[in-house]
Amino acid sequence: MKIDDLNVSIVRHLREGRKSYKIIADELGVSENTVRSRVSKLEEEGVLEIVGLVDPETVPRHRVVMVGVKLSTMDLVKKGAEFSQIRGVVSVSVVTGRFDLILVVLLKEGFGLLEFYTEEVSKLDGVQSVETFVVYKSYNLKVPYIF
Repeated sequence: MKIDDLNVSIVRHLREGRKSYKIIADELGVSENTVRSRVSKLEEEGVLEIVGLVDPETVPRHRVVMVGVKLSTMDLVKKGAEFSQIRGVVSVSVVTGRFDLILVVLLKEGFGLLEFYTEEVSKLDGVQSVETFVVYKSYNLKVPYIF
C-alpha cells in the first residue's frame, strides 16, 4: 500500500487520540468518506492500528523494563517472534549493536523480573545473555495494557 501525504496527515491527526472523521476531513479539506475509507484501508493493510495505550507510570504497581538479549543463534527473526509471545512482552525489535533483540516488558505486582526470567525467558532456547534496563522515568512512552 502506498502511504501518500494524505494518509500521513490522517495518521498525524489520529496520533493525538480519538478524533471524529468529520473534524479530520474538515481540517484536511477532504470528505469524511475519504478519511473513513483511508483509515479502513490503512487498518486492513496492517499499516495502522487504533488501540488504547496507557502511560505505565500512571498504572499502580506496574513498571516498564527494557531488556537487551544476546542470542547464541543467528535466527533473529524466529527468536524475535518467540519472544513476542511470552508474558509481559509489549514489543520486540531486532537491532544492531551489542544485543540482538531489545524487548519492552511490562511488569506488575506478582509478575516481576524474577518471574519474567524464571517463568518465561527460561523456556526459550538460544539465549546467551540478557541485560535489564529499568525505566525510572519515561517521556511519551505509552504501552498497551496487556494484563
